[in-house]
Amino acid sequence: MHRADSRYSRQTRFAPLGEDGQAKIRAARVAIVGCGALGTVQAEAMARAGVGRLRLIDRDFVEWSNLQRQFLFEEADAAEGLPKAVAAARRLARVNSEVVVEPMVADLTPANAADLFEDIDLILDGTDNFETRFLINDAAVKSGKTWIYGAAVSSYGAQMTIRPRVTPCLRCVFPEMPAPGTSPTCDTAGVILPIIAQIAAHQVAEALKILTHQFEKLHGSLLQFDLWQNTSIRLRLRERSEDCPACRQGRYDFLTARGGQFVTTLCGRNAVQISPSTDAQVDFEELAGRMRDAGEVSYNRFLLKFKSGEHEITVFPDARCIIKGTDDPNVARSIYARYIGA
Repeated sequence: MHRADSRYSRQTRFAPLGEDGQAKIRAARVAIVGCGALGTVQAEAMARAGVGRLRLIDRDFVEWSNLQRQFLFEEADAAEGLPKAVAAARRLARVNSEVVVEPMVADLTPANAADLFEDIDLILDGTDNFETRFLINDAAVKSGKTWIYGAAVSSYGAQMTIRPRVTPCLRCVFPEMPAPGTSPTCDTAGVILPIIAQIAAHQVAEALKILTHQFEKLHGSLLQFDLWQNTSIRLRLRERSEDCPACRQGRYDFLTARGGQFVTTLCGRNAVQISPSTDAQVDFEELAGRMRDAGEVSYNRFLLKFKSGEHEITVFPDARCIIKGTDDPNVARSIYARYIGA
């Protein structure tokens, strides 16, 4: 059997997919937001399934603590501090050269969401925070694109598929973001690999149903699992909330929040990310020259790293910055203004 015919032979022998389903998968364009634990499992599964185009959107870089649960990354990626989207794309090119992989080293923001999702058929959630998920939800509902929510922390995980104006959206189920400090994070509770694999598996299975237009096979629920406590809950999703600001009222609060900096506390990192509200391009050579007297500086074409005292600053070409050594947004803003600029 020819290599091109044999690669997907076990998948096409699965009767609900077949050759017709494989052709639909090959023609699909999928975006994955976040190349962390969930996102890397999703990305490898989508690449091995033969999805035609895979857009990887991630703002972060590979660290040693990622290797315990984040597929696709190796020790060399952590040692080099590669952007996750770049490292993942390099690995996927070796897994399946037929798939067009687009690494986007960027943060998803209100300013770029429409462009990043414009030519995409399906969005997979690989993020670790509700700010970004609510932004995905607004962008997806406004554009009518299906997206698949997933979350995992400790041994607990949840998954839900959202088809705009067909099923409840994220804000129907979670009208408001959890208040700070009220929910466990991987920083406070840790996370084990098996729950990552389980939630990502449900996301990928739903994705294959959607890409092959088998919407009647979607589970239509909010699934919840705790692998340590051996519990599972399936909450059937009924009607969309009449009070939903997004899918009922057409008010996209997170998509239109363009003022000021976009600040996110990063899960499990004792770090804060700050993104400027306007487009910018950083000259690393010039910035490194200004910083050298204040601390240790190194850079490559992907990022600049600066260490001063207990804080480590990673700057990306678009002026986005990850400040490690604090989880206080106000402290992070002060450090950003001091070294990067207001």
